[in-house]
This record gives sequence, structure tokens and C-alpha cells, in this order.
Amino acid sequence: MKRISASLLALLAFLQLGVHLAQAWDYEGHRVVNQLGLAALPTNFPAFVREPAAAERIAFLAGEMDRWRNTQDLSLKQYSFPDHYMDMEELADYGLKAEMLPIFRYDFIAQLALIRKAHPDKFPEADPASNLDHTRGLVGLLPWGVAESVAKLKSNFSYLKAFEEAGTPEEVANAQANIIYVMGMMGHLIGDAGQPLHTTIHHHGWVGDNPHNYTTSRGFHSWIDGGFFNKTGGADLAGLKNRLRPAQLVSINGRPAKPEEIFQVAILYLVEQNKQVEPLYQLEKDGKLTGEGEKGLEGKAFLEGQLLKSGQLLGDIWYSAWEQAPPDTFLKGQLAKRKRTASAAESK
Repeated sequence: MKRISASLLALLAFLQLGVHLAQAWDYEGHRVVNQLGLAALPTNFPAFVREPAAAERIAFLAGEMDRWRNTQDLSLKQYSFPDHYMDMEELADYGLKAEMLPIFRYDFIAQLALIRKAHPDKFPEADPASNLDHTRGLVGLLPWGVAESVAKLKSNFSYLKAFEEAGTPEEVANAQANIIYVMGMMGHLIGDAGQPLHTTIHHHGWVGDNPHNYTTSRGFHSWIDGGFFNKTGGADLAGLKNRLRPAQLVSINGRPAKPEEIFQVAILYLVEQNKQVEPLYQLEKDGKLTGEGEKGLEGKAFLEGQLLKSGQLLGDIWYSAWEQAPPDTFLKGQLAKRKRTASAAESK
């Protein structure tokens, strides 16, 4: 019984840790990011996503990946948890550079495993009790989650276009519903990428050498996720919408990104947000994130700026997926065959 109790306590401790670590912006923050993405879409973007029920569902789905953390199913945790973050500083420990990472997630995971095997002294095995889902040592898989989600959305738009040409109203409606789902879900990943603490080893307070005496409080993460906004009345959604530009093709190095370059876009975005880690900690150190008094509110502009950046990028990604979706030639062929078969049956 003592062994069973100890195992249960270890599991509960892990699950509680997973709940804490998996969180990014609270639901309200993620919802704002998705709403900003929708507001950025130009008028020629498919109008069905702006219908009230669709817009509400896209906003609601912004929190879905965090809702998954409430499960005790370790398979779901193993699948979804690493997509919330990437500890950019750890790449150097493996001798890797962000701009040289493979575009396929399993190639990256295999690469990490080979490096750990070659240097066991540098990468000791994680404590099994704190690694029940086997995600420790993965560094984080957020950019792969982004790239894969964009591919899913492009596929959705490809077959929607085919159904619009030769499908039934029910097929069109189902394709639209799938697009709404993927748009809402992937918004969570872009929101995570814009929360600087999801790009760093310093995700729950500063760790290691701390020459600037930044906070080491593990509660810092949850305060940034939503504690500050809860205390100060939330983000100014209307004001942020006024600062958006119309969505455009995602760019890389000053030019429109090719469809196959979305992974690099995600990596570069994480690199830039990682540069905001120390400024964020400095704001806390300077007393500008307390949410009290004039000085304690000065950090709100920084946090709202991060939401705005993510919302703008999300709109650009949605727009790019729609614009760059290739024809679903297989489906178009199948629909044409179906039409010919139906026509032949009618002519008899």
C-alpha cells in the first residue's frame, strides 16, 4: 500500500506540474489573439469565418489545447505538451542553432536522442517520477506544431475549393466546419509563441546565473499569463484592433515566404520573442507589472504588444494558408468522376 500511495503521490505531483507548465496566456488572452487574427483578415477572405457562430467558435477554440491539460491521460500529455513551448537556450547545449533545425519534428527528436546518447555525462536521464509522459529532454516542439497546423489549414482550404466547385451543400458545410476548427486550434500555438516565457528555460522564474537579480518566483509565469490582466481589467481588445493592419502573406527576410518556409517563419518568430525575455523580467524588477498605481501599470503596454504581435501573425498565417492552398487535384478528379457517373445514370 505504501508503494501504491507513493506512486499515486508522484503521479499527482507530476500532473499538477504539467498543469502549471502547459499554461500560456490564460483563456482570455488566447481568445484575444484569435479575435485579433479574425479582425485582421481582409474583406476578400471567405466570409463564413466572420459569421457570429463561427467567430465565437474560433475564439472558444483558442483555449482547447489548455483544456487538454486537465486530463490524467498521459498519452494526450505526451502528444500535446511539448507543442506549447520551446526552450531556445537549450539548443546551444546540444550544439544546435535555430536556423539549422530540421523541418520535420521526428528528425529533430531523433537528433536530440543521438546527441544525448553520445554525451550521457552532459544529459543525465530525467527522474522517472517527474517524466511520466517522457517529454523531458525534448526542448519543445512549438515551431513544428505551427508548421503542421498551417499545412492542415491549407489542406482544408484546398478541398473546400474543390467542394465549392463540384460538391454538395453538405460537403461544403463540413469543409467550412473543419476550417473553423483548425483556425481556432492553431491560434493557441501562435499565442503561446508570443508569450516570451514559452521560449525560454526561465519559464517559471529565472534559473541559473542571475547577475541582474531577476525574480526567481515560480508564480511569475502565471502572473504574466493572466494574473496581471485579471487585476487590471483585461486587455484592451478594441484598442488593439485599431492597431492592426490588414493581413498579408507571411514574410521572411523582407519578402513573402514560400509555402515550404513556414517552419522557418515560426523559428524566426520564436527567436525574436526570446529576445523579449529579459525586458519582461526587467519590467517586473522595476515594479512595472504590479498592476497597482501608475508605475505598476506601465508593463501593460508590453503585454498587450505581445498579444498584438501574435494576433497579427495569426491573421497573416490564416490569409497565407487560404491564398497558397494548392488545388486538391485528387478530390477534383473524384468529384468529376462522380458527376459523370451521375450524368450517365440519368441519361439511361
